[in-house]
Amino acid sequence: MKELLFVGLHRPDRSPSQRYRFEQFQPYLEAQGYRVTYFYLIRAQDDQPFYSPGHYWTKAWILLRSVWLLLELVGRVKRQPYDLIFVQREAFMLGTVWFERQLQRHAPLVYDFDDAIWLQHVSKGNKALGFLKNPNKIQELIGLADLVLAGNAYLMAYAQRFSDKVALVPTVVDANNYQPKRPARTDGKVCIGWSGSFSTIPYFELALPALRQIKDRYGDRVYFKVIGDARYQQAELGIQGVAWSSTSEVAELDEIDIGIMPLPDDEWTKGKCALKGLLYMSMQQAAVLSDVGVNGTVVEHGVNGFLATTTDTWVECLSRLIEDPDLRQQMGQRARQTILERYSVQSERGHLLQLFQGLPTQP
Repeated sequence: MKELLFVGLHRPDRSPSQRYRFEQFQPYLEAQGYRVTYFYLIRAQDDQPFYSPGHYWTKAWILLRSVWLLLELVGRVKRQPYDLIFVQREAFMLGTVWFERQLQRHAPLVYDFDDAIWLQHVSKGNKALGFLKNPNKIQELIGLADLVLAGNAYLMAYAQRFSDKVALVPTVVDANNYQPKRPARTDGKVCIGWSGSFSTIPYFELALPALRQIKDRYGDRVYFKVIGDARYQQAELGIQGVAWSSTSEVAELDEIDIGIMPLPDDEWTKGKCALKGLLYMSMQQAAVLSDVGVNGTVVEHGVNGFLATTTDTWVECLSRLIEDPDLRQQMGQRARQTILERYSVQSERGHLLQLFQGLPTQP
């Protein structure tokens, strides 16, 4: 039995990054002889104060407790050998790499990232604490690691500036879990849907000008669904947000006929790994994605989805799909085939295992 220690900020089934980059591979890894131990810092009761403005005393306590927990972890790793330590994004939320350096002295360290996090994209609730971040931390972590896993080619190119031990492991979805539960809709209202979180709602709102035109053009033939924030409302389009949960996610996604992923074109979004698009495609839904970053690698325009750049092209792509149920169905089928071949747990798990097996036995 090989001992694998996962180190991240969040508890299991809390962070999309952890869930799609590691947690969904756990059953396969365990079947291949790995025993997984989780270590995380932010508890359920910490979420609200940690990611909201203010609460500085509570945040200070969370940071102090995190330092203590990490020191305990370093002591445990010294006493109990691990075959592999997997750090997802960072082990500590401030600028030091001291903890990762101590861990790497005792076991091979795998460092995984799936966003352009070297850009110091601080959450809205913690803007005032942004000065505590270290802009060089990510390159230091990359240089320290025995293996770096990058979520797309843009991230990989960045990592290769600081390490020659970088592998491209795309963000993937479990195609056995994310699959359609109902036949493709050929009549009735068409659901245009978006899935995300309260923090990414501004991305959804980039599509509002196009969605307003679609509503004006098609009226009651269409309706809109937002998954991820139950508090979100958009009265003009009749939108009442739906809360996300891991138990209801697939059922909520299954209602969608056309999935959308609007993004601005900037350095941060170039690091995105197309997760929303992958979810729609795995559910065999026609998808329209902004032509930004890795989206153009995942989607072949007009074949397994559409890529849009302007409001006019968004309206054109959505209109074609609304008016042609056969096109929706064919595009959805090709989209799911893309997932099965290139962006699923099933297509990538052997590659991940091979990378783990290639690590040195000593750090």
